[in-house]
Amino acid sequence: MPEPSIRTKEDLRAHYGEPVPRTVQRQLSRLDEHCRHFISLSPFLVMASWGPGGADASPKGDPPGFVKVVDDATLLLPDRRGNRRVDSMLNIVDNPDVGLIFFVPGVEETLRVNGAARITTDPALLKPLAMHGKAPPSGLLITVKEAFFHCGKSIIRSKLWDPDTRIDRGEFPTLGQIVADQVPGRNTGEEDRVTERVYREELY
Repeated sequence: MPEPSIRTKEDLRAHYGEPVPRTVQRQLSRLDEHCRHFISLSPFLVMASWGPGGADASPKGDPPGFVKVVDDATLLLPDRRGNRRVDSMLNIVDNPDVGLIFFVPGVEETLRVNGAARITTDPALLKPLAMHGKAPPSGLLITVKEAFFHCGKSIIRSKLWDPDTRIDRGEFPTLGQIVADQVPGRNTGEEDRVTERVYREELY
């Protein structure tokens, strides 16, 4: 195994140089009108967290605007019904630092928000976030530390929003097939039926 050639921050800067000035200049400490507008249009984000077990990234999605902008420095992210792993929340109990990246279909740029999260179960905060008559069991109140728009190079290179890049669903196994292959004693048909029921009845 070859030895890494970059070991320190100084090595990294020597290899890449200083940041492009305009990328640093557009970093904000609060949410401006463009950030708030983008969040109102976003149906999907990925949240990164860090705990004693290491790093974790979790997808979050709902109708556009599902993340509520409480004020210019605070977001409220509902935690919908799930598998009860609560990996991100376990991390947040130990380390409140989180990173969010918001996506809007059809827009090449993304919005990155870094901050500190705390878990809330306050009914007064969660009831307005109800879907199909069901409030989320908890939510994350996130204090914004940094917010900035990330250029669209990665989205453009990946052709993420190009419909021609979508694969035929039959080219990749169903979750039921994957579970049956990974967990001894599981049956593909039964697992597919469980998945279909969960997607149909347990989104909220």
